[in-house]
Amino acid sequence: MATKVERPGAQQWVPEGADVEGLREAAGSCHGCELWEPATQVVFSAGSPTARLALVGEQPGDQEDRRGVPFVGPAGRLLQRAVDEAGIERSDVYVTNAVKHFRFTQKAPGSRRIHASPDVGHITACRPWLAAELAQVDPEVVVCLGATAAKALLPKEFRVTKDRGRTMVLPTSRGEKTFLGTIHPSAVLRVPEEDRQAAYDGLVADLRTALAALG
Repeated sequence: MATKVERPGAQQWVPEGADVEGLREAAGSCHGCELWEPATQVVFSAGSPTARLALVGEQPGDQEDRRGVPFVGPAGRLLQRAVDEAGIERSDVYVTNAVKHFRFTQKAPGSRRIHASPDVGHITACRPWLAAELAQVDPEVVVCLGATAAKALLPKEFRVTKDRGRTMVLPTSRGEKTFLGTIHPSAVLRVPEEDRQAAYDGLVADLRTALAALG
């Protein structure tokens, strides 16, 4: 029988009332789950701290872990292109992840680090950071990129495959906000080449729906 991993959660490391910069600084000391130890560093967020639109992804990848900035790898570059094509101003976007440390597997020290999706325990442990930063930014619309972000923020019955692209109004600590779930940009990169353009176009269409929700 597998041993259950106890994770204290991030709440004790989250400074009450801190702005986004204060949260980013404090997150570097977080030991709310075991992912902090093998990771190079915490990867918090990027973009405007007063953005009207927030994009929430899964977790940092290998390049993000090394550089300390979210969405700077291949999936991030694809997301930036999709944001531009959707007509969204980058200056009005806040980008973050549901989990702030890179989870990976590695056969031996120095070998390639293979992405491993965070589990529900990691999402739960890291949720206080996400809640605090979204409360500070106070975006009008939040886009959940992929299943992990959806698990962190959307109703449990939400499924990316059948519910993507639909706006929903949900209660938050700052009042009701509009949420939308879609695929993660890395999912576009994983589909066969002949289907990739259609997957990308679907992501752009969902981002346009989010833009329209801003009014």
